[in-house]
Amino acid sequence: MTSRNDSYSTIKIAVFCFLLATVSACQDSSNSLTNDKTKKLSVDLRQRAEEISKKYLITDTHIDVPYRLEEKYEDISVATESGDFDYPRAIAGGLDAPFMSIYIPPKLEQEGSGSKELADELIDMVEAIVEKSPNKFALAYSTEAIKSNFEKGVISLPLGMENGSPIEGSLDNLKHFYKRGIRYITLAHSKANHISDSSYDENRPAKGLTEFGKKLVAEMNNIGIMIDVSHISDDAFYQVMDISKSPVIASHSSARHFTPGFERNMSDDMIKLLAKNGGVIQINFGSTFVSQKSIENNSTFKKERTVFMKANQVEESSAEVKEFTKQYRQRIQFDYASLNDVLDHFDHVVKLTNIDHVGIGSDYDGVGDTLPTDLKDVSSYPNLIEGLLRRGHSESDIAKVLSGNLIRVWKQVENYAAEH
Repeated sequence: MTSRNDSYSTIKIAVFCFLLATVSACQDSSNSLTNDKTKKLSVDLRQRAEEISKKYLITDTHIDVPYRLEEKYEDISVATESGDFDYPRAIAGGLDAPFMSIYIPPKLEQEGSGSKELADELIDMVEAIVEKSPNKFALAYSTEAIKSNFEKGVISLPLGMENGSPIEGSLDNLKHFYKRGIRYITLAHSKANHISDSSYDENRPAKGLTEFGKKLVAEMNNIGIMIDVSHISDDAFYQVMDISKSPVIASHSSARHFTPGFERNMSDDMIKLLAKNGGVIQINFGSTFVSQKSIENNSTFKKERTVFMKANQVEESSAEVKEFTKQYRQRIQFDYASLNDVLDHFDHVVKLTNIDHVGIGSDYDGVGDTLPTDLKDVSSYPNLIEGLLRRGHSESDIAKVLSGNLIRVWKQVENYAAEH
């Protein structure tokens, strides 16, 4: 026979179980609603990012297509098997004005000849690309041409020279390359040259700019070519800032704040001075530019590779070193940076200055297999835009990052030249 207390206990248990089930169901429902809202937010942000990528002009001041094609030619007007850039991927990413980097290896100046000839050959190549596909690509020698091409729906291919060695100590050569369409010059690359010391080179004979380099900076102002301070030494940077009457750019650099000791990136003081003079830093996407972990991973690999090369008396380009690299990376994978690492650099510049002094200088086709997750090629700009949206940046601010800031600087350089 069941007692009254037993019946009461049974009822209490039943009520408790009912309440527990109700609470659990409510929690499940609440979690489901939260997940639905999160998914909808992600979809909405992605859609906005895609729309923004098509609505606004996107410039990228450093893409190494010409030298890539010099080593192995591919038709970039269609999808390519290798590289980070081709027409279909550029269209997918909303890229409208990729600066074609006319990269000149430092060894040519060291060997005494060939810099100017190679620069002309690479410019010829870009012109041939446009001539072959005029419905897809167009040359662009001015800010007005960039805007006009954007309205027509064709991709502009403006030109920047990476390494000033083709100037070969002649201001007449500067005029020659201006006529050929060069609109910025990175004064040096990985070695000191007749213009400037390099951030990568321990040998710094000029202690900054050479005497010719100082004259060149002034003449670049007068003729209307943007001065690019990426790659040069800190001393050379400060001398450029003292001389230049127009704002300057760092076409593909990042913030040294995240990579202490890496002079190739810009210090906080340099970024603030660049901004004070109206310039813009175009953030490099390479993992070893934005992540200290990536730098350390790569440095360890390079040290072990050097040991292997010395022990086996082989060159870096040898088949033995290629096999060593393959086996090493099977054991220890490269530490890729993330999209968030790249976004941190954008936000750091904004925090130091404001939104008016940062842009995109990805270094696609220039940094090899070191690109961050979610930024692997030129179809990836919507990922960057979505990341900026998630971090609270407005559409108008993002438009400045995509091209507004660079176009403003370029226009100021054009205006100064027109007046002088």
